[in-house]
Amino acid sequence: MAGVLFECRDLTKAFGGVPVLKGISLAMDAGTVTALAGENGAGKSTMMKIASGQLRADRGEVLIEGQPLAHGDAHAAHRQGVAIVPQELASIMEMKVYENLFIGRELRSRAGILDRRAMVRRAAEQLAVFGVDIDPQAPMRSLSVGLRQLVEIAKSSSGGARVLMLDEPTSAISDREVERLYAVVDTLRKQGVAMLYTTHKMEEIRAIADRIVVLRDGGLVMDQPLTKVRDDDIVQAMIGRELEDLFPEVRPPGDEVGLEVAGLQVEGYGAPVDLTVRKGEIVGLAGLVGAGRTELLEAVFGVRRSSAGTVRVAGRAVRRNAPADSITRGMALVPEDRKGAGAVLTMNVLDNGSLPRLSSFTLGGWLRQRARGRVVKDAMSSVRLRSRGLGQSVGTLSGGNQQKVVLARWLTGHVDVLLLDEPTRGVDVGARSEIYRIITDLAASGMAVVMASSDMPEVLSLSHRAFVMRGGALVAELDRRQLSAPDVQETVFRLAAGLDSSRSPGAGADLVPTTSSPTEKDAR
Repeated sequence: MAGVLFECRDLTKAFGGVPVLKGISLAMDAGTVTALAGENGAGKSTMMKIASGQLRADRGEVLIEGQPLAHGDAHAAHRQGVAIVPQELASIMEMKVYENLFIGRELRSRAGILDRRAMVRRAAEQLAVFGVDIDPQAPMRSLSVGLRQLVEIAKSSSGGARVLMLDEPTSAISDREVERLYAVVDTLRKQGVAMLYTTHKMEEIRAIADRIVVLRDGGLVMDQPLTKVRDDDIVQAMIGRELEDLFPEVRPPGDEVGLEVAGLQVEGYGAPVDLTVRKGEIVGLAGLVGAGRTELLEAVFGVRRSSAGTVRVAGRAVRRNAPADSITRGMALVPEDRKGAGAVLTMNVLDNGSLPRLSSFTLGGWLRQRARGRVVKDAMSSVRLRSRGLGQSVGTLSGGNQQKVVLARWLTGHVDVLLLDEPTRGVDVGARSEIYRIITDLAASGMAVVMASSDMPEVLSLSHRAFVMRGGALVAELDRRQLSAPDVQETVFRLAAGLDSSRSPGAGADLVPTTSSPTEKDAR
């Protein structure tokens, strides 16, 4: 039944005298989804922690059906029907699915013994409500991130949650799992649950939300029904400026070859790969999940095994399967998973910044601290890192600034080839704009850049050329003119899915064969 179910009034919070929330007020009706958007550092996480009882506000109150929520008491909030599914899931991996679902509210027989059969049966019923085929007796660690997330949602809703907060729920799940999540959210909406849903993705906001709330610098700058605002209005509210300059101008590449890959046989894939990238050129890799983009970049760099082929950087051969040699030859890789394979979150900016080239900062087994600090500071300044200094833990930085650290640490030495895997995943639109400028500036300085991305506007707007991948192979090449065609996104999808691209006009009508190098194509 419609009506105001959840309300925040004048929420104010400061840490160390620095305001984080500045009098935030909002209301959510039963059976609605409110998208909470804003750049990293805008105050979204703090607001959700206060609203779910994890933090105490300095001023203001939270109400459930007009009843005040206990300040800073997560257990009381849960009893009142407020639950949160955090970005970093709290699943107990060693336990089974049904045990996670019933932890803290276990079913027992009259004799006081755990009734495991009843919990397994009830768990199956609860999961079935959401159309999820999960074995209640499966270990949690055997599930994908998306399925573990759905178990957490089922746990919250079966525990009587009337208000559910979802923090970046699609940041680490596949497209198929995103569709499943949307279906679960729709089921909860029909049950009258009010949901607060944080995301950086505009298409996600449009697909799932009834209302949009935008925070900027701790203040509420937009609270509107989604039907009344344009995407540009939302982005402008988030970053405080027009969207026109989100993608910077891409300058023409040079003529010299920066990266040459010939006959590279990536382990686990059939077709060998040939790829040539000029100095100053940005080459995009597009494709569906599982197309082999990440695997190709890792094989070029040497962290994934390849069984045949050659890799050359600026004309010099690089040993296959030898990342140390890749680094020595001037190659850098920014991985897709910055938290798992990129930054060491428990280390500070200085230590993270010097990791790839630690040997260059040592003499006789001793670290040259002054030289290391100077070089890392210059590299971080070049990407305009926002931090409290080199001593700040990387885990306390925003997602955009963590990505800057992972990228900038390579700039402590010479780089000829830059391999980027999902460079803006989980990064807000303001930081994304800054990262785009860093990428185009590095290319303009003469680097050969290869960028794998599932963000289609990113590939279309930044790339001089782009390759579509399928099954580990480069199946088509699009030049700058073709990337600007009005129907290019449909063409790319059809090629990536293995459909007949000849039906798509424009970009797909005269695709360049992937066997051609850029210099051969230009000569024609």
